[in-house]
Amino acid sequence: MIVIVDYGMGNLRSVEKAFERFGFPVKVTDNPSEVIHAEKLVLPGVGAFRDAMDGLRQRGLIEPVKNSIRSGKPFLGICLGLQLLFSKGYEDGEHEGLNIISGKVVRFDFPENKTNGRLKIPHMGWNQISFMKKRIPILSNVPNNVYMYFVHSYYVCPDDESVIATKTEYGVCFTSMIWYKNIYATQFHPEKSQEYGLTLLKNFGNL
Repeated sequence: MIVIVDYGMGNLRSVEKAFERFGFPVKVTDNPSEVIHAEKLVLPGVGAFRDAMDGLRQRGLIEPVKNSIRSGKPFLGICLGLQLLFSKGYEDGEHEGLNIISGKVVRFDFPENKTNGRLKIPHMGWNQISFMKKRIPILSNVPNNVYMYFVHSYYVCPDDESVIATKTEYGVCFTSMIWYKNIYATQFHPEKSQEYGLTLLKNFGNL
């Protein structure tokens, strides 16, 4: 069973429907016990870093999510679900994350990028992902430099660059996906990225 963590925010139904399309058993839940016993765990998200951490905390989901990841079960974070893995987020102040991956989450800032206002915040729409590793399991049959769909104003900065799976250019070269052991997490939205985004989700379901 693939369990999608419901902490009161995010595009839960669209992610659920994407897995159902391939016939995977999937459930959306905020029940800590169901999170702990999931075979695979998905942490989606759209919204503010602090609010998301508060939602996890209020539902008693922080330790179940951490324990599931530490147990070695396949984990997929999507958008805010990537950012929450990190040590700290700097949206409207400094806030503690799950601290599974050492690093920080910062806002795009283009004061001197000489784009004449062409780069807007949030970064919204289609952009390319460039592979930083070979044979990334959930990117099997996904070509390098493929376009994926993004909606975000903040991006992650891992302390250990070896966790970076893909990068993307948008004023800066930022981390658009990480892969570390059983942990996969994307800044882009695979459920909104058509053929190759759905291929990523199918690959995750087949892990």
